[in-house]
Amino acid sequence: MFRKYLVLITVIVIASMLFAACGGPSPAAQPTEAPAAEEAAPAEEAAPTEEEAPTEEAAPAEEAAPAEEQAAGEVDFPVIPGGFLEQALNGDFAGTTVTVDGPFADADAVKFNKSMEPFVNATGIDVNYIGNKEFEGSISIRVDADNAPDIADFPQPGLLATFVRQGKVVDPTEWIPEEWLQQEYNQSWLDMGVMAGPDGDQTAGVWHRFNGKSLVWYPKDDFDAAGYEIPTTWDEMLALSDMIVSDGDAPWCVGIESGAATGWPATDWMEEIMLRTTSLENYDAWTTGELPFSSPEVKNAAEMLGNVWFTDGYVLGGRDAIVSTNFGDAPAPMFEEPPRCWLHKQGNFITAFFPEGAQAGVDYDFFYLPPIDEEYGKPFLVAGDIMAMFNDRPEVRALMEYFTVPQSASGWLDTGGALAAHQTATPEMYGVDLERGIAALVADATSFRFDGSDLMPGEVGAGSFWKGMVDWVSGSADLDTVLAEIDASWPR
Repeated sequence: MFRKYLVLITVIVIASMLFAACGGPSPAAQPTEAPAAEEAAPAEEAAPTEEEAPTEEAAPAEEAAPAEEQAAGEVDFPVIPGGFLEQALNGDFAGTTVTVDGPFADADAVKFNKSMEPFVNATGIDVNYIGNKEFEGSISIRVDADNAPDIADFPQPGLLATFVRQGKVVDPTEWIPEEWLQQEYNQSWLDMGVMAGPDGDQTAGVWHRFNGKSLVWYPKDDFDAAGYEIPTTWDEMLALSDMIVSDGDAPWCVGIESGAATGWPATDWMEEIMLRTTSLENYDAWTTGELPFSSPEVKNAAEMLGNVWFTDGYVLGGRDAIVSTNFGDAPAPMFEEPPRCWLHKQGNFITAFFPEGAQAGVDYDFFYLPPIDEEYGKPFLVAGDIMAMFNDRPEVRALMEYFTVPQSASGWLDTGGALAAHQTATPEMYGVDLERGIAALVADATSFRFDGSDLMPGEVGAGSFWKGMVDWVSGSADLDTVLAEIDASWPR
């Protein structure tokens, strides 16, 4: 899904064979978040298709229905009064088919189809999923050949933005009321869905599922026994780190080695700190090249990262070990007896690399990476899927409306693997305690932003940014030089 995941996918396959030989967890089970040029996490990008005028006019629906309102009491998901989904529930489009493309394969394809069952059973509309792991390459071919799917799932907004600029993507706000979208999503999700079209900005799609990155993992049983407490501010987190050092251990488990994608975990840390030390406007400008890496805002974020990673005793193995330790191996010392490091910042996919048999809530737990400046609230860094529409027909509009409610991601909510992007998702919808706990943290977030390096041009986000962080962390180049080199690499 994400650009960085493509590079990583090869690393993960090799790692999975090694882990299997040792009886350890298989990285192949990881969710979307592991880096790679493209990941199979949140659904990938959709291909445009022949755009047909809808056979029916969308109902104005001046006001969104409250989430409690349901269609004729027949379904357990809310619908827009007078919308296309309501018409579909009346059987108006029964017998039609909507084709959906995306990166889902294997278990994720099963979960997607499971999520579609309530829609299919209630409307008589067939949802034909045709996606696979080659989605990103095939979608461009299909779009160029005027053979785009009706809807496509994009885990990487950059490719979708290309199709939006070409005028291939239908704006769902042409018929979905703004009030409904504001009811279902935090404003940050709506902001991230706006992209430049041929005639100005437009909403490119509706968000579906996501994985969270702003998490710090720790060995719960040992942590509790040591009397440590969960930090709620950055200063408290540093004080906890000092306490662990004084007790004779290294607080942080860090590793950024990842084969051809080495360096990506460092870019995630940079993005987290940027969100906590400057405005969302500056973060967005940074991802588009308008705010240079050599700016005071970005340099400050790097220096704050250095204060954690380069402080004597803070990282297991010291600065040299950061570059040489594989990202999947980094948390392993947390599970030794006694732990050799105690804190590991990573997305929720990392549990696939934890020791076999390790139990959430017993052997490990997590907390939110604390805020730094109260002015910027409690941001959450995410990687997620956006559903984009290429062919405008009534039944396609009905499915797009279904994607705006959390029940459309029920396949993942029931069994784990991802969270619903919808703020109307409730704890009861999550069938796995781990995801339920992460969802509770997400509910407290004040804003969301997509992984910044995935939004940057490939030459930067999966190139000079990764390399620059490695050069700086390894000590082969100073920070000012690295930031200037990344700026110089930006395509003009």
